[in-house]
Amino acid sequence: MSGSSIDALDLAALLCSRVCHDLISPVGAVVNGLEVLEEAKDEETKTFALDLIRKSARNGSAKLQFCRIAFGAAGVQIDLGDAQTTARGFLEDNKTKLAWNLPRVLSPKNRVKLLLNMLLIAGQTIPRGGQLTVDPIGSGESTGFKVSAAGANAKVPPAVSALLAGDAGAEALDAHRIQPFYAGMLAKACGLKVTMTMEGGAVVVEAK
Repeated sequence: MSGSSIDALDLAALLCSRVCHDLISPVGAVVNGLEVLEEAKDEETKTFALDLIRKSARNGSAKLQFCRIAFGAAGVQIDLGDAQTTARGFLEDNKTKLAWNLPRVLSPKNRVKLLLNMLLIAGQTIPRGGQLTVDPIGSGESTGFKVSAAGANAKVPPAVSALLAGDAGAEALDAHRIQPFYAGMLAKACGLKVTMTMEGGAVVVEAK
């Protein structure tokens, strides 16, 4: 699975592994919360357990909704307004905020999937949180996207630019590396090229 090509079955398996990786944490937290609740002897502990279950269930639901569009089989077109709602639910928290400067229009599914994957990549460049900003490049059906990530110690991760360009390098693709590689595949399917650069103190991911 090295180089610039990948078997369809391997791609499906690695994307499934990536989704499972994202869901393990909130599902595990729900299980832990239920175990605490079963053993709870006082109201304070029960309240803590219920709060953990509630937050983890919301987190898991947001991740599922995001992955359904970003990796799943969607319709022919997707409403960018729905994509914004999904992205906010997945990415925004008390550390990270999202500015969405795109109009609410129907867009081809692969372009929307590409945008969500670009947001996922950009969000990983600011592990301490910060500001994610989505802007259009051009207009009409040929509109591209620009995602900027500004935050403390923002930086382009090693190998991601090459993966976006379709070069897996000498190492085999795995569940972590498949996501930017898949984003590059989506860009190619849309007739776009996706790049990742530093602009000042921000990481910028562009598809045009």
